[in-house]
Amino acid sequence: MTNMKHSDEAALQATLAAMKLAQAQGGAPDAALRIDRLTRLLHLLRERADDFCTALDADFGGRPRDASLMNDVMSSFNSVKYARAQLRGWMKPERRKGVFPFNLFGARVEVSHIPKGVVGVLGTWNVPLFTTLAPLGFVLAAGNRAMIKPSELVPRTSALLQQTIAAYFAADEVAVFTGDAGLASDFSALAFDHMVLTGSSATGVRVMRAAAEHLVPVTLELGGKSPVIIGRSADIRLAAQRIVEGKAMNGGQICVSPDTVYVAQELLEPFVAACQEAHRQMFPPADGVAALTAIINERHQMRIESYVDDARARGGRIVDCGAGLPAADARLPLRLVVDAPADSMLAQEEIFGPVLQVECYADVSEAIDRINAGPRPLALYYFGSDRDEEQRVLRSTVSGGVAINDVIMHVAAHDAPFGGIGASGMGAYHGREGFAEFSHARTLYRSGWWDPRKALGLARPYPKQLHARLLKTLRV
Repeated sequence: MTNMKHSDEAALQATLAAMKLAQAQGGAPDAALRIDRLTRLLHLLRERADDFCTALDADFGGRPRDASLMNDVMSSFNSVKYARAQLRGWMKPERRKGVFPFNLFGARVEVSHIPKGVVGVLGTWNVPLFTTLAPLGFVLAAGNRAMIKPSELVPRTSALLQQTIAAYFAADEVAVFTGDAGLASDFSALAFDHMVLTGSSATGVRVMRAAAEHLVPVTLELGGKSPVIIGRSADIRLAAQRIVEGKAMNGGQICVSPDTVYVAQELLEPFVAACQEAHRQMFPPADGVAALTAIINERHQMRIESYVDDARARGGRIVDCGAGLPAADARLPLRLVVDAPADSMLAQEEIFGPVLQVECYADVSEAIDRINAGPRPLALYYFGSDRDEEQRVLRSTVSGGVAINDVIMHVAAHDAPFGGIGASGMGAYHGREGFAEFSHARTLYRSGWWDPRKALGLARPYPKQLHARLLKTLRV
Protein backbone atom coordinates (compact mmCIF):
# COMPACT_ATOMS: atom_id res chain seq x y z
CA MET A 1 0.00 0.00 0.00
CA THR A 2 1.40 3.36 -1.01
CA ASN A 3 2.10 5.77 1.85
CA MET A 4 -0.79 8.19 2.20
CA LYS A 5 0.18 11.64 3.38
CA HIS A 6 -3.32 13.00 2.87
CA SER A 7 -6.77 11.52 3.08
CA ASP A 8 -7.58 9.18 0.18
CA GLU A 9 -11.13 8.04 0.76
CA ALA A 10 -11.31 6.21 -2.56
CA ALA A 11 -8.43 3.89 -1.68
CA LEU A 12 -9.98 3.17 1.71
CA GLN A 13 -13.37 2.43 0.19
CA ALA A 14 -11.84 0.20 -2.49
CA THR A 15 -9.93 -1.88 0.05
CA LEU A 16 -12.98 -2.22 2.27
CA ALA A 17 -15.12 -3.33 -0.69
CA ALA A 18 -12.49 -5.88 -1.78
CA MET A 19 -12.27 -7.32 1.73
CA LYS A 20 -16.04 -7.57 2.12
CA LEU A 21 -16.31 -9.31 -1.24
CA ALA A 22 -13.53 -11.76 -0.35
CA GLN A 23 -15.15 -12.48 3.02
CA ALA A 24 -18.54 -13.09 1.42
CA GLN A 25 -17.11 -15.36 -1.26
CA GLY A 26 -14.82 -17.28 1.06
CA GLY A 27 -17.23 -17.57 3.96
CA ALA A 28 -16.12 -18.10 7.53
CA PRO A 29 -12.52 -19.36 7.45
CA ASP A 30 -11.83 -22.72 9.04
CA ALA A 31 -9.48 -23.17 11.98
CA ALA A 32 -6.53 -24.07 9.74
CA LEU A 33 -6.68 -20.77 7.83
CA ARG A 34 -7.09 -18.76 11.03
CA ILE A 35 -4.08 -20.52 12.56
CA ASP A 36 -2.10 -19.87 9.38
CA ARG A 37 -2.87 -16.15 9.55
CA LEU A 38 -1.88 -15.93 13.21
CA THR A 39 1.29 -17.91 12.54
CA ARG A 40 2.25 -15.45 9.82
CA LEU A 41 1.71 -12.61 12.29
CA LEU A 42 3.97 -14.35 14.80
CA HIS A 43 6.69 -14.78 12.15
CA LEU A 44 6.38 -11.10 11.29
CA LEU A 45 6.96 -10.08 14.90
CA ARG A 46 9.83 -12.50 15.49
CA GLU A 47 11.70 -11.85 12.26
CA ARG A 48 11.40 -8.06 12.33
CA ALA A 49 11.66 -7.54 16.09
CA ASP A 50 14.98 -5.68 15.95
CA ASP A 51 13.78 -3.49 13.09
CA PHE A 52 10.71 -2.50 15.08
CA CYS A 53 12.85 -1.68 18.13
CA THR A 54 15.05 0.55 15.96
CA ALA A 55 12.04 2.32 14.47
CA LEU A 56 10.46 2.86 17.89
CA ASP A 57 13.68 4.29 19.30
CA ALA A 58 13.84 6.76 16.41
CA ASP A 59 10.17 7.73 16.65
CA PHE A 60 10.38 8.43 20.39
CA GLY A 61 13.74 10.16 20.15
CA GLY A 62 15.01 7.75 22.78
CA ARG A 63 13.37 4.49 23.81
CA PRO A 64 15.41 1.63 25.28
CA ARG A 65 15.41 -1.40 22.99
CA ASP A 66 14.52 -3.72 25.85
CA ALA A 67 11.47 -1.60 26.62
CA SER A 68 10.29 -1.77 23.00
CA LEU A 69 10.96 -5.50 22.84
CA MET A 70 8.93 -6.16 26.01
CA ASN A 71 6.15 -3.59 25.73
CA ASP A 72 5.43 -3.79 22.01
CA VAL A 73 6.93 -6.85 20.34
CA MET A 74 6.70 -9.50 23.06
CA SER A 75 3.37 -8.33 24.49
CA SER A 76 1.84 -8.51 21.00
CA PHE A 77 3.55 -11.82 20.23
CA ASN A 78 2.35 -13.50 23.42
CA SER A 79 -1.20 -12.25 22.94
CA VAL A 80 -1.35 -13.56 19.37
CA LYS A 81 0.23 -16.87 20.36
CA TYR A 82 -2.35 -17.36 23.10
CA ALA A 83 -5.21 -16.69 20.68
CA ARG A 84 -3.75 -19.20 18.22
CA ALA A 85 -3.56 -21.89 20.92
CA GLN A 86 -7.15 -21.39 22.03
CA LEU A 87 -9.12 -20.63 18.89
CA ARG A 88 -10.18 -24.22 18.08
CA GLY A 89 -11.93 -24.43 21.43
CA TRP A 90 -13.43 -20.98 21.06
CA MET A 91 -14.84 -21.89 17.64
CA LYS A 92 -16.85 -24.88 18.88
CA PRO A 93 -20.61 -24.28 18.94
CA GLU A 94 -22.07 -24.08 22.46
CA ARG A 95 -25.05 -26.24 23.37
CA ARG A 96 -27.73 -24.29 25.21
CA LYS A 97 -30.88 -25.33 27.05
CA GLY A 98 -33.64 -26.06 24.58
CA VAL A 99 -37.24 -24.86 24.37
CA PHE A 100 -39.55 -26.89 26.62
CA PRO A 101 -41.31 -29.15 25.75
CA PHE A 102 -39.89 -29.26 22.22
CA ASN A 103 -36.50 -30.33 23.58
CA LEU A 104 -38.13 -33.53 24.85
CA PHE A 105 -38.69 -34.52 21.24
CA GLY A 106 -35.25 -33.84 19.82
CA ALA A 107 -35.27 -30.04 19.29
CA ARG A 108 -31.86 -28.47 20.04
CA VAL A 109 -30.43 -24.98 20.49
CA GLU A 110 -26.81 -24.01 20.00
CA VAL A 111 -24.82 -20.79 19.70
CA SER A 112 -22.01 -20.42 17.19
CA HIS A 113 -19.55 -17.55 16.93
CA ILE A 114 -19.27 -16.39 13.34
CA PRO A 115 -16.95 -13.69 11.94
CA LYS A 116 -18.36 -10.17 11.78
CA GLY A 117 -16.52 -9.45 8.52
CA VAL A 118 -14.05 -6.57 8.18
CA VAL A 119 -12.74 -4.89 11.32
CA GLY A 120 -11.09 -1.47 11.43
CA VAL A 121 -8.24 -1.06 13.92
CA LEU A 122 -7.19 2.44 14.99
CA GLY A 123 -3.95 2.31 16.98
CA THR A 124 -2.22 4.94 19.07
CA TRP A 125 1.37 6.09 19.47
CA ASN A 126 2.37 5.11 23.00
CA VAL A 127 2.65 1.36 22.36
CA PRO A 128 1.94 1.35 18.63
CA LEU A 129 2.50 -2.35 17.92
CA PHE A 130 0.53 -3.57 20.91
CA THR A 131 -2.44 -1.29 20.21
CA THR A 132 -2.70 -2.60 16.64
CA LEU A 133 -1.38 -6.15 16.60
CA ALA A 134 -2.77 -7.40 19.93
CA PRO A 135 -6.37 -6.68 18.88
CA LEU A 136 -5.52 -7.89 15.37
CA GLY A 137 -4.71 -11.30 16.85
CA PHE A 138 -8.24 -11.66 18.18
CA VAL A 139 -9.74 -10.15 15.03
CA LEU A 140 -8.04 -12.85 12.94
CA ALA A 141 -8.78 -15.59 15.47
CA ALA A 142 -12.46 -14.73 15.11
CA GLY A 143 -12.15 -15.21 11.34
CA ASN A 144 -12.28 -11.59 10.20
CA ARG A 145 -10.22 -9.45 7.84
CA ALA A 146 -8.75 -6.15 9.01
CA MET A 147 -7.77 -2.65 7.97
CA ILE A 148 -5.31 -0.87 10.26
CA LYS A 149 -4.58 2.83 10.75
CA PRO A 150 -1.55 3.31 13.06
CA SER A 151 -0.68 6.66 14.61
CA GLU A 152 0.98 9.37 12.55
CA LEU A 153 3.07 10.34 15.60
CA VAL A 154 5.27 7.25 15.05
CA PRO A 155 5.86 7.46 11.28
CA ARG A 156 8.84 5.08 11.08
CA THR A 157 7.07 2.36 13.06
CA SER A 158 3.88 2.84 11.06
CA ALA A 159 5.75 2.63 7.75
CA LEU A 160 7.53 -0.54 8.85
CA LEU A 161 4.24 -2.05 10.00
CA GLN A 162 2.71 -1.26 6.62
CA GLN A 163 5.67 -2.81 4.80
CA THR A 164 5.76 -6.00 6.86
CA ILE A 165 2.00 -6.58 6.81
CA ALA A 166 2.05 -6.28 3.02
CA ALA A 167 4.84 -8.88 2.89
CA TYR A 168 3.04 -11.43 5.07
CA PHE A 169 -0.63 -10.96 4.15
CA ALA A 170 -2.69 -10.64 1.00
CA ALA A 171 -4.14 -7.18 0.38
CA ASP A 172 -7.67 -8.50 1.03
CA GLU A 173 -6.65 -10.12 4.35
CA VAL A 174 -4.95 -7.32 6.28
CA ALA A 175 -4.05 -3.83 5.02
CA VAL A 176 -2.29 -0.92 6.73
CA PHE A 177 -2.89 2.72 5.87
CA THR A 178 -0.50 5.42 7.04
CA GLY A 179 -1.31 9.08 6.98
CA ASP A 180 -2.41 12.16 8.87
CA ALA A 181 -5.45 13.07 10.96
CA GLY A 182 -7.49 13.55 7.81
CA LEU A 183 -6.94 9.93 6.86
CA ALA A 184 -7.85 8.84 10.39
CA SER A 185 -11.11 10.77 10.11
CA ASP A 186 -12.00 9.12 6.80
CA PHE A 187 -10.95 5.75 8.19
CA SER A 188 -13.24 6.03 11.21
CA ALA A 189 -16.16 6.96 8.94
CA LEU A 190 -16.00 3.71 6.95
CA ALA A 191 -18.81 1.16 7.11
CA PHE A 192 -16.79 -1.51 8.90
CA ASP A 193 -18.45 -4.50 10.51
CA HIS A 194 -16.70 -3.58 13.76
CA MET A 195 -14.12 -1.00 14.81
CA VAL A 196 -11.61 -0.97 17.65
CA LEU A 197 -9.80 2.13 18.87
CA THR A 198 -7.09 2.61 21.44
CA GLY A 199 -6.74 6.29 22.27
CA SER A 200 -7.91 9.18 24.38
CA SER A 201 -11.46 9.72 25.60
CA ALA A 202 -11.80 12.71 23.27
CA THR A 203 -10.79 10.57 20.29
CA GLY A 204 -13.19 7.89 21.46
CA VAL A 205 -16.09 10.34 21.30
CA ARG A 206 -15.19 11.36 17.73
CA VAL A 207 -14.78 7.76 16.56
CA MET A 208 -18.00 6.61 18.19
CA ARG A 209 -19.88 9.51 16.61
CA ALA A 210 -18.51 8.65 13.16
CA ALA A 211 -19.26 4.93 13.64
CA ALA A 212 -22.86 5.72 14.55
CA GLU A 213 -23.52 6.93 10.99
CA HIS A 214 -23.26 3.31 9.78
CA LEU A 215 -24.28 1.64 13.08
CA VAL A 216 -20.79 0.17 13.36
CA PRO A 217 -20.22 -1.51 16.74
CA VAL A 218 -17.12 -0.23 18.49
CA THR A 219 -14.57 -1.37 21.03
CA LEU A 220 -12.95 1.59 22.77
CA GLU A 221 -9.82 1.22 24.87
CA LEU A 222 -9.36 4.66 26.39
CA GLY A 223 -7.72 5.75 29.64
CA GLY A 224 -8.27 8.06 32.57
CA LYS A 225 -6.72 8.80 35.94
CA SER A 226 -6.03 5.25 37.14
CA PRO A 227 -5.88 5.55 40.94
CA VAL A 228 -3.82 3.75 43.58
CA ILE A 229 -4.99 3.34 47.16
CA ILE A 230 -2.26 2.52 49.65
CA GLY A 231 -3.81 1.08 52.80
CA ARG A 232 -2.28 1.44 56.25
CA SER A 233 -1.50 -2.27 56.17
CA ALA A 234 0.63 -1.92 53.01
CA ASP A 235 4.36 -2.56 52.74
CA ILE A 236 5.35 0.99 51.83
CA ARG A 237 8.69 0.08 50.27
CA LEU A 238 7.08 -2.62 48.11
CA ALA A 239 4.27 -0.28 47.09
CA ALA A 240 6.70 2.49 46.15
CA GLN A 241 8.93 0.13 44.19
CA ARG A 242 6.09 -1.30 42.10
CA ILE A 243 4.38 2.04 41.57
CA VAL A 244 7.61 3.73 40.48
CA GLU A 245 8.47 0.80 38.21
CA GLY A 246 5.00 0.91 36.63
CA LYS A 247 5.03 4.68 36.28
CA ALA A 248 8.50 4.65 34.71
CA MET A 249 7.39 2.12 32.09
CA ASN A 250 7.38 3.90 28.73
CA GLY A 251 7.88 7.22 30.49
CA GLY A 252 4.42 6.99 32.05
CA GLN A 253 2.91 6.99 28.55
CA ILE A 254 0.65 3.98 29.13
CA CYS A 255 -3.14 4.02 29.46
CA VAL A 256 -3.08 1.94 32.68
CA SER A 257 -0.17 3.83 34.23
CA PRO A 258 -0.77 4.81 37.89
CA ASP A 259 -1.96 8.40 37.86
CA THR A 260 -3.03 9.36 41.37
CA VAL A 261 -1.87 7.76 44.62
CA TYR A 262 -3.98 8.03 47.77
CA VAL A 263 -1.95 7.42 50.94
CA ALA A 264 -2.69 7.81 54.66
CA GLN A 265 -1.47 11.16 56.00
CA GLU A 266 1.06 9.58 58.40
CA LEU A 267 2.51 7.44 55.60
CA LEU A 268 3.08 10.31 53.17
CA GLU A 269 6.71 11.08 54.00
CA PRO A 270 7.77 7.40 54.20
CA PHE A 271 6.13 6.87 50.81
CA VAL A 272 7.84 9.88 49.24
CA ALA A 273 11.24 8.75 50.57
CA ALA A 274 10.62 5.20 49.35
CA CYS A 275 9.75 6.48 45.85
CA GLN A 276 12.97 8.49 45.70
CA GLU A 277 15.01 5.50 46.80
CA ALA A 278 13.28 3.15 44.36
CA HIS A 279 13.94 5.55 41.49
CA ARG A 280 17.63 5.86 42.40
CA GLN A 281 17.97 2.09 42.39
CA MET A 282 16.23 1.67 39.04
CA PHE A 283 17.92 4.64 37.37
CA PRO A 284 21.29 5.28 39.07
CA PRO A 285 22.53 8.85 38.42
CA ALA A 286 25.90 7.48 37.34
CA ASP A 287 24.24 5.64 34.43
CA GLY A 288 22.58 8.75 33.07
CA VAL A 289 19.14 8.94 31.48
CA ALA A 290 19.61 6.36 28.72
CA ALA A 291 17.27 3.91 30.47
CA LEU A 292 14.41 6.43 30.46
CA THR A 293 11.91 6.59 27.62
CA ALA A 294 11.59 10.02 26.02
CA ILE A 295 8.33 11.94 25.81
CA ILE A 296 6.97 11.37 22.31
CA ASN A 297 7.16 14.99 21.11
CA GLU A 298 7.53 18.60 22.19
CA ARG A 299 3.79 19.22 22.39
CA HIS A 300 3.27 16.43 24.90
CA GLN A 301 6.31 17.50 26.89
CA MET A 302 4.98 21.06 27.08
CA ARG A 303 1.59 19.69 28.18
CA ILE A 304 3.18 17.72 31.03
CA GLU A 305 5.32 20.66 32.12
CA SER A 306 2.28 22.94 32.09
CA TYR A 307 0.50 20.55 34.49
CA VAL A 308 3.45 20.62 36.88
CA ASP A 309 3.88 24.40 36.63
CA ASP A 310 0.18 24.96 37.24
CA ALA A 311 0.21 22.71 40.33
CA ARG A 312 3.34 24.44 41.65
CA ALA A 313 1.82 27.87 41.18
CA ARG A 314 -1.26 26.76 43.12
CA GLY A 315 0.76 25.53 46.08
CA GLY A 316 1.43 21.91 45.18
CA ARG A 317 4.67 20.38 46.42
CA ILE A 318 6.99 19.04 43.70
CA VAL A 319 9.35 16.17 44.54
CA ASP A 320 12.05 15.26 41.99
CA CYS A 321 12.73 11.54 42.27
CA GLY A 322 15.54 11.79 39.72
CA ALA A 323 17.75 14.19 41.70
CA GLY A 324 21.30 13.70 40.47
CA LEU A 325 20.34 12.60 36.97
CA PRO A 326 21.73 14.84 34.25
CA ALA A 327 19.28 17.12 32.46
CA ALA A 328 17.82 15.78 29.23
CA ASP A 329 15.34 17.46 26.93
CA ALA A 330 12.76 14.69 26.58
CA ARG A 331 13.85 11.95 29.00
CA LEU A 332 12.16 13.04 32.20
CA PRO A 333 12.67 11.37 35.58
CA LEU A 334 9.66 10.80 37.80
CA ARG A 335 8.27 13.73 39.76
CA LEU A 336 5.72 13.53 42.55
CA VAL A 337 3.19 16.32 42.97
CA VAL A 338 1.82 16.28 46.50
CA ASP A 339 -1.55 17.83 47.28
CA ALA A 340 -2.26 19.42 43.91
CA PRO A 341 -5.36 21.61 44.23
CA ALA A 342 -8.55 19.92 43.06
CA ASP A 343 -9.07 22.51 40.31
CA SER A 344 -5.53 22.18 38.93
CA MET A 345 -5.01 20.68 35.46
CA LEU A 346 -2.94 17.88 37.01
CA ALA A 347 -5.84 16.83 39.24
CA GLN A 348 -8.39 16.96 36.45
CA GLU A 349 -6.58 15.57 33.40
CA GLU A 350 -4.94 12.23 32.66
CA ILE A 351 -1.21 12.90 33.09
CA PHE A 352 0.19 10.38 30.58
CA GLY A 353 3.78 11.09 31.52
CA PRO A 354 6.36 10.62 34.33
CA VAL A 355 4.47 12.65 36.93
CA LEU A 356 2.57 11.11 39.83
CA GLN A 357 -0.15 12.90 41.76
CA VAL A 358 -0.07 12.07 45.50
CA GLU A 359 -2.99 12.82 47.80
CA CYS A 360 -3.44 12.16 51.54
CA TYR A 361 -6.44 10.77 53.38
CA ALA A 362 -7.42 10.33 57.02
CA ASP A 363 -9.87 7.52 56.29
CA VAL A 364 -9.87 5.31 53.21
CA SER A 365 -13.47 6.33 52.55
CA GLU A 366 -12.13 9.76 51.52
CA ALA A 367 -10.04 8.15 48.77
CA ILE A 368 -12.99 6.04 47.63
CA ASP A 369 -15.24 9.11 47.48
CA ARG A 370 -12.68 11.04 45.40
CA ILE A 371 -12.35 8.16 42.98
CA ASN A 372 -16.11 7.81 42.63
CA ALA A 373 -16.48 11.55 42.05
CA GLY A 374 -14.53 11.27 38.78
CA PRO A 375 -14.95 9.26 35.57
CA ARG A 376 -14.61 5.50 35.93
CA PRO A 377 -10.93 4.61 35.44
CA LEU A 378 -9.41 1.99 33.18
CA ALA A 379 -7.47 0.49 36.10
CA LEU A 380 -7.62 0.57 39.90
CA TYR A 381 -4.79 -0.47 42.22
CA TYR A 382 -4.81 -1.35 45.93
CA PHE A 383 -1.85 -2.04 48.19
CA GLY A 384 -2.37 -3.61 51.58
CA SER A 385 -2.87 -6.85 53.50
CA ASP A 386 -6.18 -5.91 55.12
CA ARG A 387 -8.68 -8.13 53.27
CA ASP A 388 -11.69 -6.34 54.73
CA GLU A 389 -10.39 -3.00 53.50
CA GLU A 390 -9.50 -4.54 50.14
CA GLN A 391 -13.05 -5.82 49.73
CA ARG A 392 -14.42 -2.45 50.81
CA VAL A 393 -12.43 -0.76 48.03
CA LEU A 394 -13.51 -3.35 45.45
CA ARG A 395 -17.20 -3.25 46.41
CA SER A 396 -17.33 0.55 46.49
CA THR A 397 -15.64 1.36 43.18
CA VAL A 398 -16.08 0.57 39.48
CA SER A 399 -13.11 0.30 37.11
CA GLY A 400 -12.06 -1.50 33.97
CA GLY A 401 -9.60 -3.80 35.77
CA VAL A 402 -7.87 -4.17 39.14
CA ALA A 403 -4.48 -5.21 40.46
CA ILE A 404 -3.79 -5.90 44.13
CA ASN A 405 -0.31 -5.15 45.51
CA ASP A 406 0.91 -4.45 41.98
CA VAL A 407 0.19 -2.24 38.98
CA ILE A 408 -0.40 -2.88 35.27
CA MET A 409 0.07 -6.67 35.57
CA HIS A 410 -3.60 -7.45 34.95
CA VAL A 411 -3.06 -6.47 31.31
CA ALA A 412 -0.66 -9.42 30.96
CA ALA A 413 -3.40 -11.94 31.84
CA HIS A 414 -4.05 -13.39 28.39
CA ASP A 415 -7.01 -15.48 29.58
CA ALA A 416 -8.91 -12.50 31.01
CA PRO A 417 -10.61 -9.54 29.30
CA PHE A 418 -8.88 -6.17 29.11
CA GLY A 419 -11.12 -3.15 28.72
CA GLY A 420 -12.63 -0.07 30.29
CA ILE A 421 -16.04 1.11 31.39
CA GLY A 422 -17.73 4.44 30.85
CA ALA A 423 -15.20 7.17 30.08
CA SER A 424 -12.36 4.61 30.07
CA GLY A 425 -13.88 2.60 27.24
CA MET A 426 -16.25 -0.17 26.27
CA GLY A 427 -15.80 -3.73 25.15
CA ALA A 428 -12.66 -5.80 25.63
CA TYR A 429 -10.03 -7.84 23.95
CA HIS A 430 -7.80 -10.61 25.36
CA GLY A 431 -9.06 -13.99 26.38
CA ARG A 432 -12.27 -15.68 25.24
CA GLU A 433 -13.95 -12.29 25.60
CA GLY A 434 -11.64 -10.88 22.92
CA PHE A 435 -12.67 -13.65 20.52
CA ALA A 436 -16.33 -13.01 21.35
CA GLU A 437 -15.89 -9.25 20.88
CA PHE A 438 -15.06 -9.66 17.19
CA SER A 439 -17.58 -12.46 16.58
CA HIS A 440 -21.33 -12.51 16.20
CA ALA A 441 -23.03 -14.96 18.56
CA ARG A 442 -25.61 -16.60 16.29
CA THR A 443 -28.37 -18.74 17.77
CA LEU A 444 -29.41 -21.85 15.84
CA TYR A 445 -32.65 -23.73 16.58
CA ARG A 446 -32.88 -27.23 15.14
CA SER A 447 -36.33 -28.80 15.04
CA GLY A 448 -36.82 -32.22 16.61
CA TRP A 449 -38.37 -35.45 15.35
CA TRP A 450 -41.92 -34.58 16.50
CA ASP A 451 -43.82 -31.29 16.86
CA PRO A 452 -46.08 -31.39 19.96
CA ARG A 453 -47.93 -28.12 19.29
CA LYS A 454 -51.09 -29.68 17.84
CA ALA A 455 -51.34 -32.26 20.61
CA LEU A 456 -50.92 -29.54 23.26
CA GLY A 457 -53.50 -27.28 21.69
CA LEU A 458 -50.87 -24.72 20.68
CA ALA A 459 -51.55 -24.88 16.95
CA ARG A 460 -54.28 -22.93 15.12
CA PRO A 461 -57.16 -23.00 15.32
CA TYR A 462 -56.66 -22.48 19.05
CA PRO A 463 -59.08 -24.24 21.45
CA LYS A 464 -61.36 -21.93 23.47
CA GLN A 465 -59.80 -22.99 26.79
CA LEU A 466 -56.22 -22.09 25.70
CA HIS A 467 -56.31 -18.59 27.19
CA ALA A 468 -57.27 -19.86 30.64
CA ARG A 469 -54.70 -22.65 30.47
CA LEU A 470 -51.92 -20.24 29.56
CA LEU A 471 -52.83 -17.90 32.40
CA LYS A 472 -52.45 -20.76 34.87
CA THR A 473 -48.83 -21.27 33.74
CA LEU A 474 -47.88 -17.76 34.90
CA ARG A 475 -46.66 -18.90 38.29
CA VAL A 476 -44.22 -16.75 40.30
